[in-house]
Amino acid sequence: MPQIKLPIFPASNTPITSELAFQERDAVVWYFNGHLPVFSHPVTYIASFRFFTSQLIANGNASQSEISRAFGVPMVSVKRACKKLRDEGAAGFFRPPDS
Repeated sequence: MPQIKLPIFPASNTPITSELAFQERDAVVWYFNGHLPVFSHPVTYIASFRFFTSQLIANGNASQSEISRAFGVPMVSVKRACKKLRDEGAAGFFRPPDS
C-alpha cells in the first residue's frame, strides 16, 4: 500500500505565489496574503490543508503546480483534492472515510 506524502511546513515564511506565503509556527500552519494572515490549521490536520489549498486553486489565487512545488506534494494529490472540492464541496474533506 502506498504511503501518503505529507506536505512540508518549514518554520520560515515560504512563498506560494508572489502574493501568498505560509509558515509553521508552534505546530500551526499560517497562510498569509501579503503580511495579513488569512487561514491557519494545526500541522497534523491534512484535511484542512487539502481543503484550503484546493480553495486557493479554485479561486484562481494559485495554480496546482505552485501548490505542489511550495509544499512538496505530488501533483496527483493536488489534482485529487481539487476534484474532491468540485464534486463534494468543503464537506467532502471532513467526512469520515467509508468502511
